[in-house]
Amino acid sequence: METDNIRSHVFDNGLALVGEAMDWLGSTAFALLMPAGAARDPADRAGLGSLTGEMLSRGCGSLSSREFIDALDNLGVDHSCSTTIAHTGFSAAMMAENIEATLAIYADLVRRPHLPADQLDDARRTCIQELRSVEDELAQKTLLELRRLRYPCPWGRSPYGKLDDLTAATIDDIRQHHARCYQPGQAILAVAGKFDWQRLVSQVGDLFGDWQAVPEESFVETAAEQRHSHIECDSSQTHIGIAYPSVPCNHPDFFQARGAVGVLSDGMSSRLFTEVRENRGLCYAIFASYHTLRDRGSVLCYAGTSSDRAQETLDVTLQELSRLSDGIRAEELDRVKARVKSGLILQQESSLSRSSSLAADWYLFGRPRTLDEISRIIDNLTCDSINRYLADHPPADFVIVTLGDKPLEVPVGVSAPETG
Repeated sequence: METDNIRSHVFDNGLALVGEAMDWLGSTAFALLMPAGAARDPADRAGLGSLTGEMLSRGCGSLSSREFIDALDNLGVDHSCSTTIAHTGFSAAMMAENIEATLAIYADLVRRPHLPADQLDDARRTCIQELRSVEDELAQKTLLELRRLRYPCPWGRSPYGKLDDLTAATIDDIRQHHARCYQPGQAILAVAGKFDWQRLVSQVGDLFGDWQAVPEESFVETAAEQRHSHIECDSSQTHIGIAYPSVPCNHPDFFQARGAVGVLSDGMSSRLFTEVRENRGLCYAIFASYHTLRDRGSVLCYAGTSSDRAQETLDVTLQELSRLSDGIRAEELDRVKARVKSGLILQQESSLSRSSSLAADWYLFGRPRTLDEISRIIDNLTCDSINRYLADHPPADFVIVTLGDKPLEVPVGVSAPETG
């Protein structure tokens, strides 16, 4: 798909380049997604993708580890790296005139990293610290366990990995992972901001065009054996996670599903916040969010509460989720539309945010979507269309995770949790 502002080009080796011109900005940003997410971690090396991503910045091309950092700092680049279930992604934002120099550095980063063995222990310690920080962040720990039960392996894995696997990883593991997963066949480079398209295509071709693709690996999925679990924790707080199936984002009914979730949890006037937190005072935090993989979707809900109010919080939250299929009201939909469109407007002011959205669109939809296109779809949502969707897809088949000092009683119709 091409418009006056959005263009795309797929190179012979499979690398997809997507660009959106935002000439009113003085900045340019890019998101580079490599097919090196947690789903590709070997079964006995959970977290290898994150560890490899940490090692990449420790020297590449002609630059040492220190010189790599200095080069980006001298260019004024705001940069980050993160590993998700599908990708290891690199994002960078800079003044528009520095895009070419920055891309050249990142071409070395993904294609010619040093991966120095003498820095493996430092990188390992960083990843282990991140893993332990999740153990201390009980809400996040609950949601990671919820995703593990909701999706089949490898799609429910945690990018943070496991302590034993991170400890056992060798430099050969990292080098093999890089050779296997860092390749252009499924890579995506999305650029947004001020740039010249033809010049960008030429430069990316020079930097990446001779990179050889490797055959795509297939995944063997294994469904989670549990549907519900309880994690014992000596705490006066209880953390509750609830998930249920939804359509994936490339489904024709995605925006109906998104509108329904917005009624549940977009803002302080949403149903969950109003009914569970404000009216009944049951919890200090509650939300629901839409989560999607390429071919399947979910609604993930979280509530944090005191142990003495945890059972009622679970019961009332499940009641509110089930009540959603009774239908939504016009004033609720109006609030959702206003919040979603506000987010679209904010994207127009951020090259970094827009580049990330373009990269995600290409992965999930196979094409970039314009903000005007999304805005028109939002405008056309009606209560009738969402209520028809909810009638066909009522919240059900719940997965429940609790973390606290004792298990909760699961309502009738939902099997009892296993303790972990």
